[in-house]
Amino acid sequence: MSPDWTEKYRPQTLDGVVGNPQAVNDLRNWANQWNSGTPRNKAVVLMGPPGIGKTTSAEALARDMGWGIVEMNASDQRTADAIRSIALRGAYSDTFSDSGEFLSSTEGGRKLIVLDEADSLFGNVDRGAVPAIVELIRETRQPVVLIVNDFYALSRKSSAIKAETLQITFKRPVPASIVKALRKIVTAEGIEADTEALSAIAANSNGDMRAAVRDLESIAMGRTVITEADTEHLSNRIVQKSIYDLMYTVFRKGAPSSARKMMMDVDEDADMVMLWVDENMPYEYKDRGDLVRGYERLSRADIFMGRIRRRQYYGFLRYAGDMMSMGVASAKRSSFVNRERFRTPSYLTKMSRSKGMRSTKKEACLKLAEFTHNSTKRVSQDVVPALRQILQNDPEMRIVLINRAGLEEDELAYVMGVKTDSKVVKEAFKAAALASEPRPEKVVKVKEPIVKMEPPAPKVEASKPVERQKPSAPKSGQKSLFDF
Repeated sequence: MSPDWTEKYRPQTLDGVVGNPQAVNDLRNWANQWNSGTPRNKAVVLMGPPGIGKTTSAEALARDMGWGIVEMNASDQRTADAIRSIALRGAYSDTFSDSGEFLSSTEGGRKLIVLDEADSLFGNVDRGAVPAIVELIRETRQPVVLIVNDFYALSRKSSAIKAETLQITFKRPVPASIVKALRKIVTAEGIEADTEALSAIAANSNGDMRAAVRDLESIAMGRTVITEADTEHLSNRIVQKSIYDLMYTVFRKGAPSSARKMMMDVDEDADMVMLWVDENMPYEYKDRGDLVRGYERLSRADIFMGRIRRRQYYGFLRYAGDMMSMGVASAKRSSFVNRERFRTPSYLTKMSRSKGMRSTKKEACLKLAEFTHNSTKRVSQDVVPALRQILQNDPEMRIVLINRAGLEEDELAYVMGVKTDSKVVKEAFKAAALASEPRPEKVVKVKEPIVKMEPPAPKVEASKPVERQKPSAPKSGQKSLFDF
């Protein structure tokens, strides 16, 4: 079975990537820096919507540079242990070529560590993945590529990812570039295709090169000629917009109706959109009147959101969305246009930094609630403050909480109000480990008692039974009772 056309005609070099010449040049320049040593940014983030060539570019880069490749995607288990055992181990060690030849990194042989869909990390399935990715970015000795559809979804989980990587944006290719690539495919397949037909396929793809190739393959199946009439049954694709697209439309496009329509296409809840608008409005509206009008519309949206929470009537959601999008966009009167990048809400940054501490607190209170038969609220308010005072002077209580309540190092540190790597925490876990080890049983030698030998007792002959003598008869000749 022959592969589908998306794999068959996947570009093998960076020169074959369609529609992103600037992004390709930036990626090639970053890779060339590894030839002269370790660059300042050891990891690069390729970001942009799906289907525009990010993964293809990473694989083509490895071929152009003669590097091996270690890849992890969303279908793999991406817990902290998995990332450390696969990606981080590969980032430390040398590599082998496809023919089995050893390639030392000191001699130019490298391998590219690729984490595809790095923004798709969910709950317990990918527990600890973000700290492991940060460790990979900082400690790697090999080039690392993170591929994301939404960089904001990944960067809000860790500020280090944004500060310590090089970000390269891939944009949707224009229809003309897609038509050119489709023309090469039909020529290779020996199919005649009208320019109008290829243009219709390119326009329907909304800049998704992979979708355009799949549409072309489905139409060309069983045909040797493709006309514009064959493309009439293509289904229109809904393109998901990002929060950055919404912010641009609200603050800089000057089209309130477009902002309202964009609000419907963004896959973000209203509370999140309100945080973004609130954070960026002081930087986008420098005129005092614009700022007053903008915050007045935003405050009305907040009133509607409050009514939704109290009354559980979600019909007000349309009014809240209109006020925070179309209302804020129509508040602008000045011609000032900001050219800086939109800012991530500081509230999310603060919550992200405290996420680890909040998670530790939650786990510690849950364990103590089970151990003390209380609610987590009672543990947080009453038990933890009392335990904090007790644990300062009672080392035995620390051992009890470790061995019987099951507290980890960071959880014990939270209860005691100290740092995780503090001396008192380390000593407590050493003592708990010793206390939990089974003690060897002592063998007690019991002395046998000294038995004295006594002479045997003399034999006693069994006495014969004494016969009862009959009483003698009285002399008077009177018979007694025994005579009868």
